[in-house]
Amino acid sequence: MPEPQLETSSGPDVPLSQAFRATRELTEALAAPLSDADATLQSMEDASPAKWHLAHTTWFFETFLLRDHSPGYTLFDEEFPFLFNSYYEAEGERIGRFARGMLSRPTLDQIRDWRAHVDAAMADLLDDPELAELVALGIAHEQQHQELLLTDIKHALFQNPLGPAMWDLSADAAQGHDPNWHSHPGGIALIGHHGDGFAYDNEGPRHRVLLEPFALRTALVTNAEWDQFIADGGYRDARLWLSDGWAWVNSEKIERPLYWRAGEQFSHGGWQTRDPNAPVTHISYFEADAFTTWAGARLPTEFEWEALARSGEGADFSADGGNQLDGAAALLPRGGAFMFGDCWQFTRSAYLPYPRFEPAPGAVGEYNGKFMCGQVVLKGASCATARGHSRASYRNFFYPHQRWQFTGLRLAKDI
Repeated sequence: MPEPQLETSSGPDVPLSQAFRATRELTEALAAPLSDADATLQSMEDASPAKWHLAHTTWFFETFLLRDHSPGYTLFDEEFPFLFNSYYEAEGERIGRFARGMLSRPTLDQIRDWRAHVDAAMADLLDDPELAELVALGIAHEQQHQELLLTDIKHALFQNPLGPAMWDLSADAAQGHDPNWHSHPGGIALIGHHGDGFAYDNEGPRHRVLLEPFALRTALVTNAEWDQFIADGGYRDARLWLSDGWAWVNSEKIERPLYWRAGEQFSHGGWQTRDPNAPVTHISYFEADAFTTWAGARLPTEFEWEALARSGEGADFSADGGNQLDGAAALLPRGGAFMFGDCWQFTRSAYLPYPRFEPAPGAVGEYNGKFMCGQVVLKGASCATARGHSRASYRNFFYPHQRWQFTGLRLAKDI
């Protein structure tokens, strides 16, 4: 019997067992520079400790695959489900999200031992075609947590006055790119995942959307452009802001993107001189919307973004293109004309279910559907997104004030 395959945007299908091991190994490599103290830090409730991400992704495989589908398997530790369940109500009680940083024990080494134990036990399930869909979900879930691990530890290290680095940073300056526009004639577009490859339940069902003619800018908004916005009083002009955004700016005393100071920007390589040609990142939806108003443009809808990403040809439109996560190293947006990579791009679309959407059965049905309230959709991928993880139909989502992720924007306009 042939081994189950995992289809991604990065090219030919790969054996599921290979994708599983590569994903688990990358997570370990990303956490390798961290001490036990580093990995236990929780800088805010939105973020989780690196150690918790290592554990939670392991809990996912142990719970939904080994516990439920491997006869005779016993849990590595009976206490771990309470500690490392995230939000699955069907799986019972769990520690409060705000308290994850209080888990000095189990230690980082104990979590690594658990990971090795689960990886060994999973070997017997990776060739079972009936479990392939669930294994693929577990792999995609861990890839999401790789990105969260990177953004969460960046926020934690940012709290340290020493500005510690996870990795040495040696990167060429971002290349400036003359912004042009990709035009789309409008009409009826088919939106949502289609085909046999992996996708989350919130990416479907596929449905029709009527679009008016529009255009998206080829280049993402840059640090230099954001400096102009600040210099022109963008953070002090109420006319540019949504009401909730203006209240947020004033209550939180927001004056610049997260991780900015003077001419520097904090990164996984510590404090660095800010590159004016690099895409601006770590902004909120409120900031993105205010900038587009200042620039005489607007944010795209998620349907416009997806339709244009599907209509183009060549590397610029490839879901595997652009600057995305390939290995354990310091991350910086690099710029260019790619639709994917560098930063997740805000749309002005509310995160809502598509027509005829139904959550998956069982506990895994809690994965996406119950969060469809009060959030906005982002499209593309970031420099912290595992390559092969994204696609045109992918729907990331955050609350309007959140900005600790690699979030940026691409301008849109009506034509």
